[in-house]
Amino acid sequence: MTAAIICPQCQSENGYRDRSMMICPECAHEWEMGATQDFDSTLSVVDANGTPLVDGDTIAIIKDLKVKGMSSSIKIGTKVKNIRLVDGDHNIDCKIPGFGDMKLKSEFVKKLAK
Repeated sequence: MTAAIICPQCQSENGYRDRSMMICPECAHEWEMGATQDFDSTLSVVDANGTPLVDGDTIAIIKDLKVKGMSSSIKIGTKVKNIRLVDGDHNIDCKIPGFGDMKLKSEFVKKLAK
């Protein structure tokens, strides 16, 4: 059995090989075989722009996010420091000022320069 081909852009497991290229049918991202695919590596998470994220990074929210059970939302541009990457659908653990501990999807954030 072969390992799944995971898209580095949208994290879909439905990628397929076409000659020397890998293609994701869900987001139409194409990349070279072996360029970003490492099945034995640790967790790899990218932001909305495709920039790799690591533990301890500072990010900004790129769209207003509604929070279940609260009347207010997390506003666009909110800066979040010292993130922690986790496995799962909501792959960023962080503490947002005014909201407390949260889990975010990486598709709604962008990495900020240090």
